[in-house]
Amino acid sequence: MMSKQPVSAGGDCLFCKIAEKKIPSKLVYEDEKMVAFEDINPQAPVHLLLIPRKHLSGLLDLTPDDREAISHLFLTLPKLAREKGIAERGFRTVVNSGRDAGQTVFHLHIHLLGGRSLQWPPG
Repeated sequence: MMSKQPVSAGGDCLFCKIAEKKIPSKLVYEDEKMVAFEDINPQAPVHLLLIPRKHLSGLLDLTPDDREAISHLFLTLPKLAREKGIAERGFRTVVNSGRDAGQTVFHLHIHLLGGRSLQWPPG
């Protein structure tokens, strides 16, 4: 994750600022619905974060109106896995939901991890 402290919605959201390019990041993909960038504290050789441009604090904020944005994240994910060379051997996707799950930035995001053998259980 990118932050040790929880980040709230609104003007203080770290990931919203990254999506708006107010904070520098190593962007690997962007379009009108989402942004993908390298995690600053990678847990694998490839560790990307995929976020919707729309601020959603987490999975519990999803409504039927978010179907298109969320499906777009998951449909873009395989493309990024192929581009990063991790599709063939395998990769892991993670969505942490809430503090006890390890969510530290409260903007919905999907971790894409790969490039090494990943252990189970994860933690």
